[in-house]
Amino acid sequence: MKSADVRQLDALSELFAEALAYCRPRSVAVLGIAGGNGLEHVDRNTTTRVVGVDVNPGYLDEARRRFGAQGELELYCVDLAEQVIEVKPVELVHAALVFEHAGTGRCLENALSLVANGGALSVVLQLPSETEQGVGASPFPSLQRLKEDFSLIPPERFCELLEPRGFRLEHETRRSLPAGKEFWMGIFRG
Repeated sequence: MKSADVRQLDALSELFAEALAYCRPRSVAVLGIAGGNGLEHVDRNTTTRVVGVDVNPGYLDEARRRFGAQGELELYCVDLAEQVIEVKPVELVHAALVFEHAGTGRCLENALSLVANGGALSVVLQLPSETEQGVGASPFPSLQRLKEDFSLIPPERFCELLEPRGFRLEHETRRSLPAGKEFWMGIFRG
């Protein structure tokens, strides 16, 4: 994700920074926090509570190692596609490239349950590309297995899923990547 050919981590970090600047939340939850990419953009004078959720305990350990000393950081090991998360809601829930892997069933319900009244849901989706596959080429076999559980979700379809739940698209942006991929970010308010 961070190789010069892909550069997804930089783009994802920048999109998270944009969501933080747009929403200026006092509390934020990052779904699929991995090692904490983008947490360096959290302004602790504004955002005093940070929640991280990931299915991989090793990723949570890395996020704790990198960002645990910067203030309150709550980390939860949860399979959002299978389990129900019970965490106090936050003003901004950020989910980047989560729904493509975990689906829009239980995972979406979990995400929405974390959004406090008047809060926002920030979603980053990968757009279809004529030149690049959904999960990029990698010499690591474990990453290639991700292809089996990866499904692109058109932003229009995602908007249709959220509308009956009372969430409306308030802000959107696109980010092109060097290898031909493109990300779409939408910020929804309930």
